[in-house]
Amino acid sequence: MSISTVKYLVPLGCCAVLALAGCSGGDHGHGTAAGTSAVPTSVGSRVPEPSAVATDQPTRANGEPASPPIPACVGSQLIVGVEPMSPGAGHRGARVHFSVVGASGACTLTGYPGVDTGPGGPLLHAERTLRGYLGGLPADIDTPPTVVLDHDHNAEAVVEGGAVDAEGNQCPTYTKLLVTAPNTTDTHAVSTTIDTCTLSVHPVTTK
Repeated sequence: MSISTVKYLVPLGCCAVLALAGCSGGDHGHGTAAGTSAVPTSVGSRVPEPSAVATDQPTRANGEPASPPIPACVGSQLIVGVEPMSPGAGHRGARVHFSVVGASGACTLTGYPGVDTGPGGPLLHAERTLRGYLGGLPADIDTPPTVVLDHDHNAEAVVEGGAVDAEGNQCPTYTKLLVTAPNTTDTHAVSTTIDTCTLSVHPVTTK
């Protein structure tokens, strides 16, 4: 090849190289790399406000705080006493009184006390009945009430039995009753006199 021929081929080769580079370069600065996607940027995004914290404080319908529930009485809160009732038509009875001790707050009693006889005759366990000859719940009420005890309010339950047996024999005279307040385990021995062959107890009510 002559020197003159080389002189014309070199510029042509450079132009070809530049042309190929221009075709494969694309639009630099405006393309997106393969396999990636654009991530939008949030403008003016807000941090969510914390939600209100729930509380266990009970409220009334008008939104005011409600009084906390009154707890059930425990044995150490109670003073137990007995008052004999006037006999009637062969029936004998006693009123068992429940009150709170001086330093105790308000508490509630619901249901039947446990009552057993003490000295004087065979052991009798009081049968739980809604009502009897000497007392108990009214005829139209069959659900024992919940009674609130505090320093101004007491509760009572009527215990009763029969003075003679089925054959007309006089029943033994007991000098104590063993009383356990409803839903407690402390038993109180209280002095009283009741002559009976049977024993029943009715639910606690307000005094």
